[in-house]
Amino acid sequence: MSRALPVRQLLDAATRFLFFTGKGGVGKTSLSCAVAIALADLGKTVLLVSTDPASNLDEVLGVRLGNAPTAVPGVARLSALNINPEEAARAYREKIVGPMRGVLPPAALASMEEQLSGACTTEIAAFDEFSRLLGDDSATVGFDHVIFDTAPTGHTLRLLMLPRAWTGFFEHNTT
Repeated sequence: MSRALPVRQLLDAATRFLFFTGKGGVGKTSLSCAVAIALADLGKTVLLVSTDPASNLDEVLGVRLGNAPTAVPGVARLSALNINPEEAARAYREKIVGPMRGVLPPAALASMEEQLSGACTTEIAAFDEFSRLLGDDSATVGFDHVIFDTAPTGHTLRLLMLPRAWTGFFEHNTT
């Protein structure tokens, strides 16, 4: 029996969204890249997304990645991006504060920026970007598959639990 048969079955059964999860060092990045390249080689358009703040997709794929899809050289139909929590937080703060410039006094803007400068904002912004890729069809239009190379298990679980954690916070916070 050929070893290629189970791999081909995996590729043929691949859903639109694929997640590679697990502890650090188990091969998530290697496997997600291999599957992304194999699907692209089969003629599928693929977006490979890293949710790991310590991502090394750049090195593995040989291309500088940011928060927007970037074509991977030498692999037709494959693009990749890193969800950079700091970049996402900057964009999130600007989305909130930007419309208030020229409307609110500078002291109020400074207060807003200070309130949005913590770790919670960074987590919310990263989750916002992650959920946009999953839930906003226009964010991934043109891709047959979106493959997530996730951060190690603990970080990924924290990311996925954010909505529940924030719901509890809002239910119990009166200020």
